[in-house]
Amino acid sequence: MKRVIVDYAKLTTDILDMLVEKYPDGYDYSDVISFKNAKGETIKAVEVKTEDTIYLVKISSKLEQTMEDYAEDEDSFEEEDFELNDDIEESTDDF
Repeated sequence: MKRVIVDYAKLTTDILDMLVEKYPDGYDYSDVISFKNAKGETIKAVEVKTEDTIYLVKISSKLEQTMEDYAEDEDSFEEEDFELNDDIEESTDDF
């Protein structure tokens, strides 16, 4: 299974859909995964899965607001509002 770490700035509408579906009322402390990246920095993220990919979406205050805004008005979000996955960090390490 492919593992991908996604920063808030790199979210696609597909990933936002998965986040809002999995965490319709927001995420709890128990949903947060902490791990160290290759630089030794502690990263906190929430997980969403597809059939072939596990996405860890880095947590930030902007992520929470974007999820709330998106859940309220999905039609106002266009795919081009988000950068494509070309810049998403891919990790083959276990997280």
